[in-house]
Amino acid sequence: MAKSNEKTVRIRQTGSQIRRDKKQALYLKSLGLRGIGSEKVLERTHSVLELIKKVRHMIKIV
Repeated sequence: MAKSNEKTVRIRQTGSQIRRDKKQALYLKSLGLRGIGSEKVLERTHSVLELIKKVRHMIKIV
């Protein structure tokens, strides 16, 4: 995460949603991630941070 803009967070999907719980697949979809290697810049809100916690084993904060 860049220090110049602390209100956003950039995430990258590193794990597959195949053979995962259906809820985890929905969490990835709600974060806007579509597949391994996809990146998204999101506003750093409480709801986004909670979703990141639930799928932290499948994403990486860039």
